[in-house]
Amino acid sequence: MPSRNPIYIVGAGPGDPELITVKGQRLLNNADVVMYTDSLIPPEMLSSCRSDTELIGTADLSLEEILGLMIERVSQQKKLVRLHDGDPSLYSAIYEQIQGLKLAGLEFEIVPGVSAFQLASAKLELELTMPQVVQTIILTRVSGRNEVPEAEDLSSLAAHKASLCLYLSAKQVQLAQQSLLQHYPPDLAIAICYHLGWQDEKILLVPLKEMAETTIQNNLVRTTLFIISPALGKFEKIQRSRLYSS
Repeated sequence: MPSRNPIYIVGAGPGDPELITVKGQRLLNNADVVMYTDSLIPPEMLSSCRSDTELIGTADLSLEEILGLMIERVSQQKKLVRLHDGDPSLYSAIYEQIQGLKLAGLEFEIVPGVSAFQLASAKLELELTMPQVVQTIILTRVSGRNEVPEAEDLSSLAAHKASLCLYLSAKQVQLAQQSLLQHYPPDLAIAICYHLGWQDEKILLVPLKEMAETTIQNNLVRTTLFIISPALGKFEKIQRSRLYSS
């Protein structure tokens, strides 16, 4: 039988308060405690919380400290929401939290959210799977603090020439550009998307060959997503989808 007081791991979306799911919004409204990564989630996301909701920023806390607080608050019969930016299934480091909660015998539920690549596509008025142009989307990152498996090296993935959405790679943007140029044309239009959904959102369209220079010049070192896709190119005639064919 499910616990009457589970912990909810909620995807906040990219940063626009209106892009959280209805369920996620309801859980925020009813929460006694909200634990969130304050370096990645704008304050506006918490505007719907009750005035007496305890807000705990976790950007400077270790995994053990986060789990300890979660276990303590739930033992006090508090309704707790663990709020993650974007969608919990992508680069959210929830696996170790899940393991810790299971070891503690606590119930939890994961509520999905909108990911940054989805908002980027909407802002760019773009379909990332364009008929006869590209039908595959790759979500990835370059190696950094957490290493990428060798088989998933960026240059290998770029060889597919798919719509490639590059997360968590702004600090290694020169290496990323070098890998991408092995397979994509230097003049391919790419999108540099900073703080999507935030009040200071910035989207820059530049040729791939200027990706690193533009990123560095604008000091975009965090919360930046790169969209590299043939669908961003200009085509004189696009093959129609057969979905609505007469």
